[in-house]
Amino acid sequence: MKHDQFDELQQRLQLRFRTVKLLRQAFTHTSYVNEHRQSATEHNERLEFLGDAILQLTVSEYLYRTFPERPEGQLTRMRASIVCEASLARFAEMLDLGSHILLGRGEEQLGGRQRPALLADLFEAFVGAIYLDQGLEAVRTFLASHMFPHIDNDGVMVGKDFKSTLQEKAQQAGMGPIEYRIVEERGPAHDREFVVAVFIGDTAYGSGSGRTKKEAEQQSAAEAWRKLSK
Repeated sequence: MKHDQFDELQQRLQLRFRTVKLLRQAFTHTSYVNEHRQSATEHNERLEFLGDAILQLTVSEYLYRTFPERPEGQLTRMRASIVCEASLARFAEMLDLGSHILLGRGEEQLGGRQRPALLADLFEAFVGAIYLDQGLEAVRTFLASHMFPHIDNDGVMVGKDFKSTLQEKAQQAGMGPIEYRIVEERGPAHDREFVVAVFIGDTAYGSGSGRTKKEAEQQSAAEAWRKLSK
């Protein structure tokens, strides 16, 4: 991973690591280390272990404060649905983390960048790296921007993949094909923001913005899904 890729990632996620080595470690898979034993690069499994514990804490804290009337058992189930492999993998996809990970050739050929287990581990490692570099408050800020908005008022991860959820709803209603159109690109190349509108048939049902096209599409699909669910 080149330094300009580090810069692009940090600009897009509005982070600035004091120790870039930690960021590189978070994105280094064991398969890469096994093929580059001469380098001193560490893989991300220890950061993954730490990130898992930090997510358990920060998600618990968020749910505790956001849903004061919910009993312990319900909060536990809600947390489990948020920090499960499928959800964490989707967060990693929305942030386009997989395109930055350092993989060995074999893992690359097996499609590791799209593998949910690998992406979920990567998300945990990234959270662990943020914590070590900048502390718990920086983790809370990051999750408040990139995780918590995707938890609905029932504390459930609706639309863990909003695009798939919207597709199902449109098909059930016989509404016609879905199309995502980029309607605007804002900012310089290193800090680009995309605005996407989602059309079902000839009608626009939602729009969204994001640092990647994927994130903007998910946001627009979320808005359309909410309109159709009223």
